Amino acid sequence: MIIGIIWAVVAGIMLGLYALPEKYAQDFEFENTWGLMFLINMIIVPILAGFLLVNQFTQVLGAIPSDVLMKMILASLAWGIGVMMWGKAINHIGLSLGFSIFIGTVILVGSLLPFLVDGAPASNIFMTILAGIFVVLLGVIANGKAGLLREKDKDESTDTQSGSMSIGIIIAIVGGLLATGFSYANAAGRPIIHEASQAAGNPEWVTAVVVMFVIYMAGALFVIPYFIFHLSKKKLWGNFKSNKLTKNIGLTSVMAILNFAASASFAYAAFQLGQAGNTVGYAIFNTVCVAVAIISGLITGEWAQASSKAKRFLFIGLGAMVIGVIIIAFGNSLAM
Repeated sequence: MIIGIIWAVVAGIMLGLYALPEKYAQDFEFENTWGLMFLINMIIVPILAGFLLVNQFTQVLGAIPSDVLMKMILASLAWGIGVMMWGKAINHIGLSLGFSIFIGTVILVGSLLPFLVDGAPASNIFMTILAGIFVVLLGVIANGKAGLLREKDKDESTDTQSGSMSIGIIIAIVGGLLATGFSYANAAGRPIIHEASQAAGNPEWVTAVVVMFVIYMAGALFVIPYFIFHLSKKKLWGNFKSNKLTKNIGLTSVMAILNFAASASFAYAAFQLGQAGNTVGYAIFNTVCVAVAIISGLITGEWAQASSKAKRFLFIGLGAMVIGVIIIAFGNSLAM
């Protein structure tokens, strides 16, 4: 169990940091930065990882039954739409608030979805895990409140900004709902893929790479055409001629690698955590992600103009999330 928790924490740290380089991209609009990131993230990195790290990669993929593959593809398409909306929400409402609302939705729905695939554990374990998720959600709500107070403290509440804030919150919620497809796809496909991967002589952790290949490539079926369309519609292709292109490719590559590595690490953590691993790992993974994103926001000055009341909600939220994760980990230990 300890190994699983460590990997879930590491995954959360990487995901919490992955969007940070976007702040430093220059001469790019949203579509340029995130379009390039998703191209690297959803196509280039998964292909390289699959062929470089997995023995008999194509044979392992071919062993996935068509019905399981279709479930994974449909769920992953929803996830792809959700993560694209997440990036847009961050641009509207900032790193801290964007992560809080998006991940809060993800934890609420995504942590429970695996039970539909794997079945619920014993009642005492199930109720303990649910209690931990509830405490985590209280923390995320407190962080969301802190973010709203921070915006109010800026004293820039023009109609345009208010509209942008409302739109950003809606985008984050809808994106979070769709992004829970990731949890379902992982729970539905992992057992079959693990069996095929082991039969090909791969180490246990390699299963996560294959699972992520399917999820990311399926997500790209929506995300990449979306950005091609908007880059053309807004005539933004010319931005790629910027003399900052090399720097921006470096920044988006870091984003892409952190995101993919975080997802693969979560999948491995879920395996190590046992029967309720998809739920427990998902809650720990996303909670740590929010905490890291908030700390990143503090370091980069997002909270420089925030009042003591806003910061108090922020720290209450962080404390609640830590307590919630401890409860969830305790619940999972009851099954050991």
